[in-house]
Amino acid sequence: MTIEQIIEKESDVEKDNERNLIIHNDEVNEFGYVVESLIQICSHDPIQAEQCVLVAHLKGKCDVKKGSYNDLKIMKTQFVDRGIQVTID
Repeated sequence: MTIEQIIEKESDVEKDNERNLIIHNDEVNEFGYVVESLIQICSHDPIQAEQCVLVAHLKGKCDVKKGSYNDLKIMKTQFVDRGIQVTID
């Protein structure tokens, strides 16, 4: 097995371990508050954050970030501390 094949295989394993952080619509939090939270926690730009909140409002949920479970778990905790419902899938 060549070095290139090993690197490619490791990359495939990392992609398989990638998860999604999903924000859920609720009737509690205001639009602007959730937008600001996405900007601060996920480093979204304002337009991206607004689009995610709108999708969540219309469809009930929206994928807002991809990454490893450990990275997303930290973000999930920050959202939960703000009273915003998120899950990792």
